[in-house]
Amino acid sequence: MKSITLLMLIFTMYHIPVLYSQDAKEISEKSMELTRVDAMEMISTLTIMDAKGNERVRQTTTASKKFGETTKIITKFIAPADVKGTGLLVYDYKNKDDDMWIYLPALRKTRRIVSSEKGKSFMGSEFTNADMSAPKLDDYEYKLLGTDTYEGKECWQIESTPINDQIADDMGFSKKVSWVDKESYFTYKNVFYDFDGEIFKEILLSDYEEIDDGKYMVRKMEAINLQNDRKSVMTIDRLQKGSELTENSFTPAALEK
Repeated sequence: MKSITLLMLIFTMYHIPVLYSQDAKEISEKSMELTRVDAMEMISTLTIMDAKGNERVRQTTTASKKFGETTKIITKFIAPADVKGTGLLVYDYKNKDDDMWIYLPALRKTRRIVSSEKGKSFMGSEFTNADMSAPKLDDYEYKLLGTDTYEGKECWQIESTPINDQIADDMGFSKKVSWVDKESYFTYKNVFYDFDGEIFKEILLSDYEEIDDGKYMVRKMEAINLQNDRKSVMTIDRLQKGSELTENSFTPAALEK
């Protein structure tokens, strides 16, 4: 009897963490799938605030459409004049690293964004290039830390840790903790840790809107840098379900038009 009890204890010790890890990954996947929209177009405003409260305001147009298993996203800056024409193109693959390109009109040149630049600032904001597409699930290990209440909602707290140092360096953080609503599976908060284990940034997500059957868009995102007191806010001003654009509109050459 004692030997059976011991075997059961050993089994429990080794398998409970695996089950919790799997649960955390499944929750993360379900949350991300909610915002994988097959096609849409929108106009957005990006407001960048420095530590003194000074603001720079940018306006963008974005179109997104799924072709096969790849979601292609093109964003162009339409105002103000100093950034007008700047464009970003993302090929968001589900099971491998994204391809990303940027067009800078001052240089009249489109160039690929390499992996080491994905954790860099997106157009001088507190968002990064990597924030412009969904993370790859298999690039991280997941752990369920417990539950917490966020703005009256009971949420899971899920820790995501890059599976190797290269991914951590490319993304620019050592780990991330997300608050995922137990009822809706919406992610409302992401907290990022630097390589010293200190929190350096938060991204808050709000105003989820259903634009397709069971698919949602976040109408407001706030990135708050706790180390330099800078803040960036991205809001959707106009949102359209679907897109009539062809695949030719989602190419590096299309960025320059």
